[in-house]
Amino acid sequence: MTNSRDLSRREFLAASAIGVVGLSAEKVEDDLLYVGTYTEEKRTDGIFLVRMDRRSGKLRQVGAVNAGPNPSFLAIHPNGRVLYAANELEKYNGKASGAVSSFAIANDGALTRRNEQASEGGAPCYVSVDRSGRVVLVANYAGGNVAVLPIQNDGLLGPVAHVDQHKGKGPNAERQEAPHAHCIVPDASNRFALAADLGIDRVFVYRIDVDNKTLHRQPSGDAVMKPGAGPRHIAFHPRAPLVFVSNELDSTVASFRFDHERGALSSLDTRSTLPTGWKGTNYPADIHVAPSGQHVYVSNRGHNSIAMFSIATSSGKLNLEQTISTEGDWPRNFSLDPSGRWLLAANQRSNSVVVFARDEKTGRLTSTRQRIELPSPVCLRFRAQV
Repeated sequence: MTNSRDLSRREFLAASAIGVVGLSAEKVEDDLLYVGTYTEEKRTDGIFLVRMDRRSGKLRQVGAVNAGPNPSFLAIHPNGRVLYAANELEKYNGKASGAVSSFAIANDGALTRRNEQASEGGAPCYVSVDRSGRVVLVANYAGGNVAVLPIQNDGLLGPVAHVDQHKGKGPNAERQEAPHAHCIVPDASNRFALAADLGIDRVFVYRIDVDNKTLHRQPSGDAVMKPGAGPRHIAFHPRAPLVFVSNELDSTVASFRFDHERGALSSLDTRSTLPTGWKGTNYPADIHVAPSGQHVYVSNRGHNSIAMFSIATSSGKLNLEQTISTEGDWPRNFSLDPSGRWLLAANQRSNSVVVFARDEKTGRLTSTRQRIELPSPVCLRFRAQV
C-alpha cells in the first residue's frame, strides 16, 4: 500500500499536534466536505475541509487538520459529532498494524483530534461505523483481516475488541498471494456486515454483535466471486434487497440479492465497467448507488472514468449507460453530494477533486469545469452523509 511507514505512539501524537486552520462562516447554500489524503513525509495536513456551493458546485478550501500519516479513509458517527480516519500504515508502534483515529466535529465542522488505536492489521484502508454508533469496523488490507473497535460514550475509540483473520489466496500471483480485506459495511438493519476481500475473491457475511463487540461469520451466506475478480468496495441499494460490488482485478461490477433475514448473498448479474472495445490496464475502485436507487456508479482507474449503470430493481440487472472522463488521473474515490445533484471525483495521481453535474432522472453526468487542487485526495466524505 502507499506511503506506509513505522510510527511509535509518541511520534504519532506529536505528528498530530498541529490544530485546524480556521474556518470561515458557513453559508446556508454550502455543504462541508472532508477530504482524506495520502501524506508525504514532510506534509502534515492530512484531512482537508472544503465547502461546496450547492447551487454551482464551486469548491473552496476552508481548513486543514494534521490527522497523522495517511488518513486515507473516513467515516462519520451517526450523531454527526465524531469523524474516524483509517491511518494507512503497515507498521505502528513497532508492530504490524495501522491505526484508526477519532476527531471531534465542532459546530462549524472544524476537527479536533481526540485519540487513536492500533487497527491490529497492516494498512487499514476502510472504516465504517455501525448504525447504532457503538463500534467502528475496519478492513486491514495488508493484515488480511477485519476488526472491531468499541466506541466509548464520548466518541473516543477503545482498543480493538475482536479480529477475524481471513485465509487463502487467489489466482493472481501478484495481487492475490494472500488475503486482502478491502471493505466492511453494515447493512440497514445493523444485524449484518459485508466485507470484501480482494485477495481471496470472497464477500464475507458477518452477524454484528454490538453488545459483545464481535463479528460472527455466516459462511453459508458468503458470495464466492469469479476467480481473479478481486472484490474491492460494496454498496447497498437504498430500498431494494440488492448489493453491488466493484471488482478491481477484472474490471467488472457485480449485483447480488441480499436476504436480510438469513444474511445470505445470491448472484444476479456481472457487467464490465469499461466501454466495448477499450483495451488497457484498468482497476475499478469506488462504488455508490444514487439516492433514487435507479443508478449505480463505479470509478475506473486507468481508463480514468466514472461508469454509470441503470438498475432494474426487480431483477438486479445492470446496463452500462455512460462512461465519462474524471478529467484527471486515478479516481480512487468519489462521492455523490447529499442532494444527489452533484458527483465529485477524487483523482489521486493528478491531485484534484472534480465536480460533475448529475441528471437525477437519467443519471447522466456532465462536466462543470469546477475543481479544486489538493494533494493526493483519496476519500471524500460530506458532513451530512452519516
